[in-house]
Amino acid sequence: MPRLTRRTFLAAPAAAAAAPRRGGHIRDRQLLAAHWPVEKLAATLAPRERFRPFPPAADRAAWEAVPADARAALVETGAAQLGTAWSALPATLFLEYARIGNRSHYEGVRGERRGKLQQLTVAECCEGKGRFTDEILDGVWLTCEESYWGLPAHIGSGGKGLPDTAEPIVDLFDAETAAQLAWTLYLLGPLFDKISHLVRARIEREISQRMLAPCLDRDFGWMGFAGGAVNNWNPWIVSNWLTCNLLLERDEKRRVAGVHKALRALDNFFDSYHDDGGCDEGPGYWSRAGASLFDCLELLHAATGGALNLYGVPLVAEIGRYIYRAHIHGEWFTNFADAAARVHPTGDLLYRFGRRINDEKMMALGAYFAFLGDERGLPGDSLGRQIPGLFNLAAIRRAPRRQPLLGDVWMPGIQVMAARVKEGSPQGLYLAAQGGHNAESHNHNDVGNFLVYSGGEPAIIDVGVETYSAKTFSSKRYEIWTMQSAYHNCPTVNGVMQAAGRAYEATDVVYREGELSMNIAKAYPPEAGIDSWKRTFRLERGEVVVADEYALRKAAKDITLTVMTPCEVSGPAPGKLALAKRAVVHYDAAVFQPTVEEIKLEDARLRRSWGSRIYRILLRADTPPRRATWTLRITA
Repeated sequence: MPRLTRRTFLAAPAAAAAAPRRGGHIRDRQLLAAHWPVEKLAATLAPRERFRPFPPAADRAAWEAVPADARAALVETGAAQLGTAWSALPATLFLEYARIGNRSHYEGVRGERRGKLQQLTVAECCEGKGRFTDEILDGVWLTCEESYWGLPAHIGSGGKGLPDTAEPIVDLFDAETAAQLAWTLYLLGPLFDKISHLVRARIEREISQRMLAPCLDRDFGWMGFAGGAVNNWNPWIVSNWLTCNLLLERDEKRRVAGVHKALRALDNFFDSYHDDGGCDEGPGYWSRAGASLFDCLELLHAATGGALNLYGVPLVAEIGRYIYRAHIHGEWFTNFADAAARVHPTGDLLYRFGRRINDEKMMALGAYFAFLGDERGLPGDSLGRQIPGLFNLAAIRRAPRRQPLLGDVWMPGIQVMAARVKEGSPQGLYLAAQGGHNAESHNHNDVGNFLVYSGGEPAIIDVGVETYSAKTFSSKRYEIWTMQSAYHNCPTVNGVMQAAGRAYEATDVVYREGELSMNIAKAYPPEAGIDSWKRTFRLERGEVVVADEYALRKAAKDITLTVMTPCEVSGPAPGKLALAKRAVVHYDAAVFQPTVEEIKLEDARLRRSWGSRIYRILLRADTPPRRATWTLRITA
């Protein structure tokens, strides 16, 4: 039997946010700005007063065509907010990030306020009787009075933890708030005008000062103009910038200039991707990377009457398809780096993206997720996504629902493979593995990591990331256990783990159907003493094979292979470890001494995927030879 020890890892709760940036652009594709110069945009863009992407609330015929049960449910949700208090966002709550590293308390209250305003807005659009107007007005006015719309983690240190209102900083959530107010004004503007013309003027002034002017007049890092690759911040913020610019900017020259600069920024996003469309941030972040790119393309398509149309560009389609290439089964996705293992993407968005690129698999998966857990299929997400989802609800309710469950996936740009025993079915084993490097966006030190699922359920896992805190994106990032290679399914040599940085990478990466091989020696610093470490993954005859062939420069005291699992571990016989009833790990009992650590999970983000505990299997070889070939086999 393996020896069992217990370890508990605690983390302060927090929420989502930014990411470390990766290396340079992959190529200069010039997909947008070069083809749409300012003059062409000026001649093509619909003027602000004629830009009508969706029916406003005053168009009662359009809103009453939304399925009645959906409207009734959304009105009921909004009605539950009537008379409830608006939570406060005091300076001391904002300061918690600077003082103790906690981001979640402020973000929780902020998110509650934004959610309440959205629920009230949608309820008024659905009912159309003015019942929610005063509550919406309160929410809009309170939001306009906030000193900063973004997050404490995203400001500079000049204010020592408080935002400098004289220097507007455009982060993800400043942009999200601006867009929410812009959509609210677009949908309900006439109701506000009946109360006071100052409501419209206040919203437009705040958005101009906090969003439109800074984005046009300054260059922020997320735009990518200073060089280097960009991540989900780029299309996520650009989608909100375009929303505000197209809906509210009254100066047509600045409006056109803003769109053109946004196109230049999106070109930088495209140039950070390989041709396979793989998202190295993972499927959870795809919802604000590739999916936000879709939001941008939809806005541009609508504002140009369909003239600006990139849906025939192969890279756009590949970026969309990534989401079902990373899908395992149900809510389980391949979750290398900071991505969570359990993801529920916005089904309507997947469906509409798939429809644009004529991809039936993506449409079917979108319909599957749209109704997973709720047969009404009520769309959610941000206001800019919920509204088109409502007008698409009748169509998606008629759509086929299916999980594609691809049998074979290879994305050479991000060096990720996946294979399953039977395409279209969760039955049997599923293998995913990666090469890559240790400077990816949201990086973990995890070159040569792998996952195994059995019957659609996790057996060998990537743990993911804890709730974000001040430490997550600091110089102490790799002190966090979930970032370290020793807590991924990777080797540790003489106690030496992989190192962070672009130089630490897989080399000699070769893929054949169902098999991926690489040399992971360069993922480790020199003190590991590794000359070569060829790691090969195969899915064959219904079992997963992980073969390690290594050569060391000098003798090692020990080498340990880590296997992370959410399953209780038992040793039915020497050389075998049972992972509950899902899988069996077969190892050479003459080489390895197994121990098992129980890791109790207190972090809310990790518990959402794995429950209260996971297990870390350590297969330790004492005084191993300088050269050897070892094989692990995983069977269902």
